[in-house]
Amino acid sequence: MRGARGERAGNGFARSGVTARELKERLDRGDEIFILDVREPHEYQICNLKGHLIPLGELPRRVHELDSSHEIVAHCRSGKRSAEAVDFLRKAGFRKVLNLRGGILSWSTEVDPSVPRY
Repeated sequence: MRGARGERAGNGFARSGVTARELKERLDRGDEIFILDVREPHEYQICNLKGHLIPLGELPRRVHELDSSHEIVAHCRSGKRSAEAVDFLRKAGFRKVLNLRGGILSWSTEVDPSVPRY
């Protein structure tokens, strides 16, 4: 799997994040990836990737719910909030955490058009 500049991360994820297609390939292979959804509960009800919901504003007080030894992909609607979550988690010592570039909107466009776009 190659990143935006063609680099390859040791764990199979591109260092700059992961695309929806790359994530789907990894999930289809059975790779253990923890999906962290940092949207709000009402957004999760519209559509979700069956990830663990921790809204971005609650992440600092709920970070203990996450296991830093797992590969984590954070996502939101478009990728902005999840990029903030990734930055926060990296500063908190998480090393295997990446942003789903384009968020759930990219998942809808690139992987599963049945996922509502909102």
